[in-house]
Amino acid sequence: MKRFAELYGQLDATTSTKAKVQAMAQYFRQAHPRDGAWAVYFLTGQRLKRLLPTRSLRHWGAELAEIPDWLFEESYANVGDLAETLALLVEGAPSRESSLDSPASLAMSPLHRWVEQELLPLRRQPEDQQRDQVLSWWRSLPQDQIFLLNKMMTGGLRVGVSKNLVVRALAEVADLPRAVITHRLMGSWQPTGEGFEALLTQDTEDADLSRPYPFFLAHPIEGDPGEQLGSLEDWQLEWKWDGIRGQLLARGGEVFLWSRGEELVTERFPEIAEAARWLPPGSALDGEILAWQDGAPLPFASLQRRIGRKRLGPKILAEAPVIFLAYDFLEQGSKDLRAAPLAQRRGDLEALMEGAPEQLQLSPRLSASSWEEAAEERASARDRGVEGLMIKQLCAAYGVGRQRGAWWKWKLDPYTVDAVLIYAQAGHGRRATLFTDYTLAVWRGEELIPVAKAYSGLSNDEIRALDRWIRRHTRERFGPVRSVEPVHVFEIAFEGIARSRRHKSGVALRFPRILRWRQDKKPQEADSLGALEALLPSA
Repeated sequence: MKRFAELYGQLDATTSTKAKVQAMAQYFRQAHPRDGAWAVYFLTGQRLKRLLPTRSLRHWGAELAEIPDWLFEESYANVGDLAETLALLVEGAPSRESSLDSPASLAMSPLHRWVEQELLPLRRQPEDQQRDQVLSWWRSLPQDQIFLLNKMMTGGLRVGVSKNLVVRALAEVADLPRAVITHRLMGSWQPTGEGFEALLTQDTEDADLSRPYPFFLAHPIEGDPGEQLGSLEDWQLEWKWDGIRGQLLARGGEVFLWSRGEELVTERFPEIAEAARWLPPGSALDGEILAWQDGAPLPFASLQRRIGRKRLGPKILAEAPVIFLAYDFLEQGSKDLRAAPLAQRRGDLEALMEGAPEQLQLSPRLSASSWEEAAEERASARDRGVEGLMIKQLCAAYGVGRQRGAWWKWKLDPYTVDAVLIYAQAGHGRRATLFTDYTLAVWRGEELIPVAKAYSGLSNDEIRALDRWIRRHTRERFGPVRSVEPVHVFEIAFEGIARSRRHKSGVALRFPRILRWRQDKKPQEADSLGALEALLPSA
């Protein structure tokens, strides 16, 4: 725990990618395999789920600091990070004498002991026992370890390290290609000592039956693709589908459906899983999970209704039928095809998909004789329920991650609307002292109706200027949220719109973000809810 806390501090103290990779590599070289496994688990964004309610941590923190709950909440709103708030209050709390028999030995305990013998058992303990245990840790540990412990308990251990940086560090330690490490971390990798040793082994013939391949990702293209990419003959055009990216595997008499987020979703889409049994053994397809009806995609909101549901009744299955739309062939007869050029993989895929069940379909290739014709196809994308075009190099292999040059996404310009700022809230982490989370509204008659929350799009100078204005023009406070005078207009962009019963406006915007601060506009000039409703697919 001590060494992992030191690593966390090193990572948090630098913005240098090289320094972060070197710090992690040094840690992994020296770590016990079981400690290394849990370090990989946390640093790649995994978290211990449902250990205990955060409301309990907040209450216990206020209790130990001998402050009322309201003052704790004000402190939390100012700091912006629960783990840091707790660590700061506990450090200054009275009676920091240890209630543990051996606080020194606990502070020096290895990371795996902390996770496996201290933290994970919290789930099964009654609340009073949880309280006693957490308070004893807070009274006994050094402040940096308290902070790290709080991060693990709250599931918020983010330190500016991407999964790719962890892979780089592991690849450096193991002297292996990054693609090998990335593949080993996919699927059902578990944080065990054996799992950590398997990550670093020089034997690259390992394979897990259910493990997907790392996804190949596209870069957005700006401007005229013809000027940047040359002859259209060297490229394949497809629709950019608005679904869930997935890999469909048929291996060892079983089928596995993985999302791009490395989540096994086979049981959530049983009709796809059943259809996949038609695939020859040793097959792996890359494609898109889509809500689909009458030969066309349904809005993403239809697919969202199935995401996260553990039980799928006949009603939802009928209202949101799904298909797997395949657009790449990664494995055939258990042979890895990724090094082959796209033209070859696509030809093999088209041959494979002849006679496939209706729940397995082939993403069509689009025909265009020029980039001008491609632009015309792109212009029709929204009417077809897709996001734009994909442009893929025919001679390119299937890569790992976001590699520039071979795959491009040429998306439609987003929808835009002018909306009025009505609420603001402080951000988190480094933005905890600034109001950076904004609620924006449009007009319904004489009333402003909230339609979106936006967290990005303004420059640092604009954020600071708006923060000063918000503090001077607050109307009311609702905990950490401030109601402000409806003066400022912002142009917001969003990718889609759907009807929603959960929102007062009756609509939900997809991926809203601020494009610009319209200081040239008065609030009365902002858009109306009717203008938004006109954009609905059914309108």
